[in-house]
Amino acid sequence: MKIVFLDAATMGDTPLDCIAAKGELVTYPTSTAAEALERVGDCKVLIINKVVVDRALIDAAPKLRLICEAATGVNNIDLEYAASKGIPVRNVAGYSSDSVVQQTFMHLFSLLGNGPYFDERVKNGTYSASGLFTDVTMPFVEAAGKTIGIIGMGNIGGKVAKAAEAFGMKVVYYSTSGTSHCTEYPSLSLDELLATSDVVTIHAPMNERTRGLIGAAEIAKMKPSAFLLNTGRGGIVDEAALAEAVDNGVIAGAALDVFCKEPLPADNPLLKVKHPERFRFTPHTAWASVEARARLAAGVAANIY
Repeated sequence: MKIVFLDAATMGDTPLDCIAAKGELVTYPTSTAAEALERVGDCKVLIINKVVVDRALIDAAPKLRLICEAATGVNNIDLEYAASKGIPVRNVAGYSSDSVVQQTFMHLFSLLGNGPYFDERVKNGTYSASGLFTDVTMPFVEAAGKTIGIIGMGNIGGKVAKAAEAFGMKVVYYSTSGTSHCTEYPSLSLDELLATSDVVTIHAPMNERTRGLIGAAEIAKMKPSAFLLNTGRGGIVDEAALAEAVDNGVIAGAALDVFCKEPLPADNPLLKVKHPERFRFTPHTAWASVEARARLAAGVAANIY
């Protein structure tokens, strides 16, 4: 059984032995749309992460009997056409939750504690030359007692809530589905959450309810001292509006792991800001701890039959 992985570079150096044990595994680091069409002709199992699986690609693989998404979201696959051809689609859920939660708090504490500023004060010799045992030139604030507003109280949002509680934070949330299933924490309207939260963190999927959810008008409703975090999906936040708002002090800062277009274009307004110290960025890595990628590989392997 031939198994083709069209964008295996997304897995980094994660061993794929568990997948290779299921058949003849052929991997390509990346694949353009044209290259993908040429590479699937005799495959029975197709593995992809971000490669678009449309009608043309499915038709180019007459032996195809299974599509494996090396991720949770399957919006890059024409599910209706695959179903019409009798080809099942299997994804992997839950593998990256702990990784995303950890990265969320990495960003949060970096913003609250001005970590890069103090790190540089030590490394550039300023602290050594100061004559003081401490450096209080930049104020920082505690998480304890602050309100964290979670947009999307699913598996990851729930874990963020538990971690936030451990640091003494008050938790509220907004349900992007319109149904407040979680009864452990107060469910607020989006406007109320934005107005009352010291930290707003996004853990929602991209869909018709969340696309463009946070724009200039929504950011303006937040506290001037508040921070906005997005480790959910790019496109939920208006990046140009966010760049302008943080630069102008409408809110105190922001952290993003996901972007509308990935990789981030060099002309993106987020890279042109006047106050880069108010931002934290990671290149869509929140999902990708060593352990999470190993769980993902195992999950893909388990989906192949």
